[in-house]
Amino acid sequence: MPLSFALALVFVWQGEPQTFAPSIVAHTLQGGTQEIATGPVASLSSIKHLGNNGGGFFNMNSAHPYENPTPLVGALQIVMMLLFTASVTYAFGRMLSRTKQGLVFFATFMVLLVGSVALVYSSEQSGNPLLSQAGVNQALSADQSGGSMEGKEVRLGIAQSSLFTSVTTGTQTGSVEVMHDSLTPLGGFGALLNMQLNAVFGGAGVGFISLITYVILAVFIIGLMVGRSPEFLQKKIEAREVTLVVIALLIYPASILGFTALAMIWPGALDSLANPGAHGFSEILYAYSSGTENNGSAFAGLSADTPFFNTTLGLAILIGRYLPLIPLLAVAGSLAAKRPVPETKGTFRTATPLFAVTLIAVILIVGGLTFFPSWALGPLVEQLQMLAGKAFTS
Repeated sequence: MPLSFALALVFVWQGEPQTFAPSIVAHTLQGGTQEIATGPVASLSSIKHLGNNGGGFFNMNSAHPYENPTPLVGALQIVMMLLFTASVTYAFGRMLSRTKQGLVFFATFMVLLVGSVALVYSSEQSGNPLLSQAGVNQALSADQSGGSMEGKEVRLGIAQSSLFTSVTTGTQTGSVEVMHDSLTPLGGFGALLNMQLNAVFGGAGVGFISLITYVILAVFIIGLMVGRSPEFLQKKIEAREVTLVVIALLIYPASILGFTALAMIWPGALDSLANPGAHGFSEILYAYSSGTENNGSAFAGLSADTPFFNTTLGLAILIGRYLPLIPLLAVAGSLAAKRPVPETKGTFRTATPLFAVTLIAVILIVGGLTFFPSWALGPLVEQLQMLAGKAFTS
């Protein structure tokens, strides 16, 4: 709360409105009048970004100049989304007197986030090859040479838009400064990947819980591969814990993929799509990924304000927020009841760069194998179609 108050004052200083007046009337140079919406924008902006809540006072979120008026505000909003989610790893290390372990977890988060930013930025900067062939890129200025600027605020550009996209989907915030539906296929895939893995920082504490599930799974897999004793924090990892962790990890894809499949066959559901083919499938997949992960951003080409989508998305939000906690609480209780075992030469240490690499591999492989069929039907086939010169029309 003190930080929200202080940052709200910084935002007011930078030009964000902070008033209970619903609007102001401006007199234009042509002699007319224009009613401009206002409100407690600065306080809402500080609270939502620190709390990983998302949304915005204006429909454009952080693309609106009243919510993101200066480069300093844009940078602060990105830092605010990451602040508490990243600090959990440090707090974990301090609480257990295992600072190196906390740093390994932070490094894992950071590698995944940097990879996401690289994927989204490279795809958006490359743009659609049809535009290059038509000479559009050559006609742009040196500052905006190439790339896909559709759905982006010109003053923000591709680099900041890509960074904001990765951070807001990686931290389950949902506040946007670029229209995600206008991203290139691989750009949208990067946003999807962040939410579906649920281990790219994640929400405040939520991403860390998800990371711990992958840690327990990684420790068990390592034990099977190299014959080391599967232990984490001096507690034996046995069949009960692994079973519960796998159940927790399966709840997310069951919700996302189950509701997506239901939407594809439900009478009238596809009428909500603004785009046909692979991109339309990605819009539905994104909606249930965002709902299950409690993110809130959207591929806005999907008109989800229907009884079917309101009901199923509401159920996805409840499933993603509450059901995984049940097996994870059981894991916590099981580990708490076990006596610590002393570390030996046969113990695989988890506070090392080697374990961080292994953990990242497990996250990507498990997530990849789970969601790859849906990626193949959506963003990946759309990327291949784009490279083949297909022109997309609604």
